[in-house]
Amino acid sequence: MTEYVLVFAVPVFVLFVALEIASYRFLSDESELGYTAWDTVTSLSMGLGFLVVEAFWKIVTLAALAGVYALTPVRLDPTSIWTWVLLFVADDLAYYWYHRSHHEVRILWASHVVHHSSRRYNLSTALRQPWTPFTALPFWLPLAAIGIPPWMIFFQLSVNLIYQFFLHTERIDRMPRWYEAVFNTPSHHRVHHGTQQVYLDRNYGGILIVWDRLFGTFEPEGERVIYGLTTNIGTYNPIRVAFGEYGKIARAVRDASCWRDRVGHLLRGPGWAPPVKSVT
Repeated sequence: MTEYVLVFAVPVFVLFVALEIASYRFLSDESELGYTAWDTVTSLSMGLGFLVVEAFWKIVTLAALAGVYALTPVRLDPTSIWTWVLLFVADDLAYYWYHRSHHEVRILWASHVVHHSSRRYNLSTALRQPWTPFTALPFWLPLAAIGIPPWMIFFQLSVNLIYQFFLHTERIDRMPRWYEAVFNTPSHHRVHHGTQQVYLDRNYGGILIVWDRLFGTFEPEGERVIYGLTTNIGTYNPIRVAFGEYGKIARAVRDASCWRDRVGHLLRGPGWAPPVKSVT
């Protein structure tokens, strides 16, 4: 179900990317904020690779969700509006914790860093997705456990992903206050992609921003956002973009002096380093 929805969405994505490029070309003198050829090609390459990997990984995901759904005694009625409301809320909450964990645990960050690796912020950046999406599954298994059919979970995953595509733009400034109080918006998500200290590890929400407000990770947009990573990767090579952080982790684990530090390089935050031991 997810793949079918995304296949039909791809032409829409391409159309809006083209429209945004045209808006920078003909309707703005801020061309330095728009697109560059190599950055856009890299983002599109990462997106195509993601679709290929996902096509195969969805078989594993379906088997796991179907297995949990078969084992649970709970069954929610897919024709009930309340089942869809529960799915919407539960899926978005699952996405929040999936997203937050992939910023706070380095071995998970190694996959998600791909999406933050561009120093540009436009609709093509939304397509810059990882080729290692294997760590997402555990966050959605509880939805099957409470009796939501797997096909409904797949459908909502697609809805969430499509909504987030339209967040990756500077062409929309602010939305109405009531909307920004509840929903994720381009302004909120620009903060999430910021490299300034005040913006780091903020605004993890998918469709809703209420989880960030509830769990203390919300930050409104203030100063102009600087995009990318705190240490940028400096490459357009898709292979290095996809797997470069795994290489850095492997080298850090290899060079660590003890097992505690090795575990730290895997499970602590991306900026963690073992304490420097004093020499007496």
